Amino acid sequence: MKPSNIIRGRFLMAAVFSLMANFLQAQNNFDMIKQIKAGVLDIGYAEAGTPSGQPVILLHGWPYDIYSYKEVSALLAAKGYHVYVPYLRGYGTTRFLDAATPRNGQQAALATDVIAFMDALKIDKAIIGGFDWGARTADIVAALWPERTKALVSVSGYLIGSQQANKAPLSPKAELSWWYQYYFATERGEKGYEANRRDFAKLIWQTASPDWHFTDAVFAQSAVAFDNPDHVAITIHNYRWRLGLAQGEAKYDDLEKQLAAFPVITVPTVTLEGDANGAPHPDPANYAAKFKGKYAHHTITGGIGHNLPQEAPKAFADAIVEADGFTK
Repeated sequence: MKPSNIIRGRFLMAAVFSLMANFLQAQNNFDMIKQIKAGVLDIGYAEAGTPSGQPVILLHGWPYDIYSYKEVSALLAAKGYHVYVPYLRGYGTTRFLDAATPRNGQQAALATDVIAFMDALKIDKAIIGGFDWGARTADIVAALWPERTKALVSVSGYLIGSQQANKAPLSPKAELSWWYQYYFATERGEKGYEANRRDFAKLIWQTASPDWHFTDAVFAQSAVAFDNPDHVAITIHNYRWRLGLAQGEAKYDDLEKQLAAFPVITVPTVTLEGDANGAPHPDPANYAAKFKGKYAHHTITGGIGHNLPQEAPKAFADAIVEADGFTK
């Protein structure tokens, strides 16, 4: 064999091993949770992909955790993206730096956490994606900090809310779907969630995704995140704040005023919905006008429920790539 062929063969083998290493890293990155001090938090997060890749930040919801994005992260890392999946405040290894900091779950606080996370990691601009609480947070970041948001992927579309708007009663059928919000408004509900947080979460998973037949092992993998010492306090405050039953922090008042006006989102966006989402969610036709940049919506079929990234990881990863493509 010619020396040149040997050299080419070695380079080829090295490239193959490098690709395999990157793939394995993408598959196993959730086994090595990192920590970074950002704002009022010490945030735990998973990371996948190469440092030179386009940053993507993926945000989970309640009561879920970063494992909603394990397969999505592997798919995106294989395409060259640099993926970050942080635990929200009150989940997993994320902790408050000061015991005196209010355990605040209001929407502006969660969005500010993302900006602090980006600042700590020196991420100037990222594609942001999310579902449930994570979608609302991603929407807010895109609306209030468009200069930090390259593109957006939001499950169930536009979820920015206001305390004033939440005062308006819904139809009885719609109110029924928010039963846990009213349960959490009571002392009994707070104690019940503290005592039964895993059973409660499993019930939400089952009702929000009626066609998703997750295993006990899959649930147990995520349920550990609910053992966070601040999880119950953050959950209770989030739902009470929405109904005007709990105060937020004054430092977020200006942000909440902006959000109460339901600002439009100008960054390129893809919204997604599952065809079997059992959780309360808006009709896509009702929010399409809130997205003023390049925009697409997809309803994912096949019995896909509320936890769309984990139930349909390829569809979510494809949406990230599509939204990124809108920027070119």
